[in-house]
Amino acid sequence: MTINTNTMVSITEANQNFSKVARLVDEHGTAIILKNNVPRYLVIDFSKADEDAVASNEDVLSISKRLIEKNKESYEVLAK
Repeated sequence: MTINTNTMVSITEANQNFSKVARLVDEHGTAIILKNNVPRYLVIDFSKADEDAVASNEDVLSISKRLIEKNKESYEVLAK
């Protein structure tokens, strides 16, 4: 995951000025809230949450094919 340093906000600033966090999400798609100078929370646009959480069918099929080819002998033994 690539983190844009322009979208990093301290937890104190986010608490006092959450509209700034919302504006960053609107402009950049994400915002990172830091706790003790460590990235702790990721704020994303709600409409993008579903896109990022679900793998496309093409991705699943390509991974499945790759695993089948890689472990072909094991699958043949299990099929017996």
